[in-house]
Amino acid sequence: MMGKVRTTSVKVITREIVKVYRSQLSHDSFEHNKDIVSKVAVIHSKRLRNQIAGYVTHQMKLIHFREMDYDD
Repeated sequence: MMGKVRTTSVKVITREIVKVYRSQLSHDSFEHNKDIVSKVAVIHSKRLRNQIAGYVTHQMKLIHFREMDYDD
């Protein structure tokens, strides 16, 4: 099974958004993260905004599950 290819720009922008706005982001709501990305970044393309919001959600899931493992 092949994964999705994400450009370097999507990854860099996502890292910055997660680093600065981590407390406002959700690990399970793409729609919520899409709204946050729209508010904090000037992105003219709907497709690029959605790619960033999707990768933000993915990264937040990873962070959430890592934190759950440390709590046990």
